[in-house]
Amino acid sequence: MKVVLLGYMASGKSAVGRLLAKELNLQFVDLDNFIEENELMSISEIFETKGEIYFRKKESEYLEKLLNFNENSIISLGGGTPCYGNNIELIAKKSKSFYLKASINTIFHRLIGETSKRPLVATLGEENLKEFIAKHLFERGVFYDKADFSISVDEKSIKQVVEEIKKLV
Repeated sequence: MKVVLLGYMASGKSAVGRLLAKELNLQFVDLDNFIEENELMSISEIFETKGEIYFRKKESEYLEKLLNFNENSIISLGGGTPCYGNNIELIAKKSKSFYLKASINTIFHRLIGETSKRPLVATLGEENLKEFIAKHLFERGVFYDKADFSISVDEKSIKQVVEEIKKLV
């Protein structure tokens, strides 16, 4: 069984994935970390030196590789992963997917103070961040909504979200 967690940045995919994997005694893989380990550079460095197109191609390759591993695992995706190439179709074929759905306000409050760690929002500034999130959620929503399940994460602890997923798995 492969469980894929998708959703916008700061929706809790990695934190939920780590705890879920621990409780189900499965391997946990954060796709962004997997990419960094294989490319020997950070996501920010990849964006800066090789560009987003290169990153998205590699992201698709590594996603396919992870989904084709024989081992059961929990995989947490980057926010844009389902939106490029045929990634969402691959996810649908090879896994049970969960959209961790966070509101604009939840994402905004989680991102404030850590924008420098995230290449897509690093240069925006606080005043433009909410509008950027809203626009992105609108654009990406069509892909996120193709997940097998949608779970609202607003006002919930990581443990609560994990329990909801466990009931559906």
